[in-house]
Amino acid sequence: MSEKRNIARAAGILGSATMLSRIMGMVRDMVVSRLFGAGLATDAFFAAFQIPNMLRRFFAEGALTSAFIPTFSATLTHRGDEKARELANTCFTLLTIVMAIITLLGILFSPAIVGCMFPGFTSVPGKFELTVLLNRLMFPYIFFISLVALCMGILNTLRHFFTPAISTVFLNISMILAALCLSDFFEVPITSLAVGVLIGGCIQLIMQMPVLWSRGYAPRPDFNFNTPEIRSIALLMVPSVFGVGVYYLNITVSAILASLLPQGSVSYLYYAQRLFEFPQGIFTVSVAQAVLPSMSRQAAEGDISGMKETLSFGVRLMLFITIPAMAGLMVCSTPIFSLIFMGGAFDYSTVVNSATALLYYSVGLSFVALTRVLAPVFYALKDTKTPVYTALIAFIINFSLSLALMGPLKHGGLALATTFSAFCNMLMLLWLLRRKIGSFGGRSIMVTALKSTAASLPMALIVWYGCSFVDWAQDGHKILKGVVLGGSIICGGTVYFLLAKLMKSEEALEALSMLRRKLKV
Repeated sequence: MSEKRNIARAAGILGSATMLSRIMGMVRDMVVSRLFGAGLATDAFFAAFQIPNMLRRFFAEGALTSAFIPTFSATLTHRGDEKARELANTCFTLLTIVMAIITLLGILFSPAIVGCMFPGFTSVPGKFELTVLLNRLMFPYIFFISLVALCMGILNTLRHFFTPAISTVFLNISMILAALCLSDFFEVPITSLAVGVLIGGCIQLIMQMPVLWSRGYAPRPDFNFNTPEIRSIALLMVPSVFGVGVYYLNITVSAILASLLPQGSVSYLYYAQRLFEFPQGIFTVSVAQAVLPSMSRQAAEGDISGMKETLSFGVRLMLFITIPAMAGLMVCSTPIFSLIFMGGAFDYSTVVNSATALLYYSVGLSFVALTRVLAPVFYALKDTKTPVYTALIAFIINFSLSLALMGPLKHGGLALATTFSAFCNMLMLLWLLRRKIGSFGGRSIMVTALKSTAASLPMALIVWYGCSFVDWAQDGHKILKGVVLGGSIICGGTVYFLLAKLMKSEEALEALSMLRRKLKV
């Protein structure tokens, strides 16, 4: 099977599993919005969850994955299965110790962390104390999910993608059941969500073990930390925390600044981020996770031309997917919130405020996606400095624009600053990577971008026209809203795919070829 087909197949598996997870995530957020709305309790929960979630994105899914996979791939390629198992065991042992210490420190110093990150909460009676309580309950989540990320790196390198992706479904199920079944048992009902997070993280880790055992990678204690591979991972991880995680750092900064804005602002940004992450989780992360093992193996083998071809295909596939998704989110921001969340404590004013944030976030979907593909290339090439420099500049841009825009645009300005920062980071990475490895299909990438944009414009017009037949400010009418929004999206997506096929888009033809092979099976 060609490398392109390997990547497309892996992205398809990841996308399918993640889609189910994201659907359950939407159900979870519908339950949360109905039960708790957007106010003091939800601000406290989302802020408290932001802290372990930020660490997850930085260390687990970001830095750890970017540092571990290239090193693990090189060990597997050059030294064989036995040495790869030893490396996996050592990493599992070391990570368990480190994350246990971090978890204990996080619980102990939770008041200081919350006070530093969300200073605006101290002015509202009870809000700071509730945030500290919820953060302490959820902090062990980072312990479980970091080990899950390590398992994911091992399994993805071995070309098993399904289990790590599907396991997040059970986090969402755990939170839903906790909210519905346990909220009456707590003085502050939203505490049940924190319990659900903790249980869900434990379930996610347990799910990885049978698959690891079946592949011969059952974790065993190994305290031999003084190895070249461990040093290589550590050296890669430190800059990777900032290089890969700058977007999520910007999101965290937005949440901190939103705590200084009117009550509900943290929740508006959270709900918008959840919908923004829907296409990100299904497509962006799936393609990035599918491409990284291939590029890491090619870099380890010295196959730079093959790596450049894989990178080019990954970038083009990302653009083919995210450009229409970006257009769709921009057009459908209010209808989506009205359909999914509106009702109960989530009124139309909350819909409008959340949709405003989503609109500004959506503009940056392709920029964030390309950064997720481009930054790991530098780590695969053992260049740890470049992504850090670009990330630092992007962070400064985001912080400066956030301060400038949060006054006139409130929470919308924070979302817009994040988008512009992602754009700058992407441009810098593209330019510096081309200087480092030479051309990697820039013309074909531009052609894909132009074709996808041309096909997305009529798609967006059709979706917008279809959605105009419903008054989204009205509560209820869920079936009618669902039929209209779903029908508009299906019609728009069909038009996009047909136009892409007529323009002979390679990505559309590859997707059609994969579908035909599946149907034959």
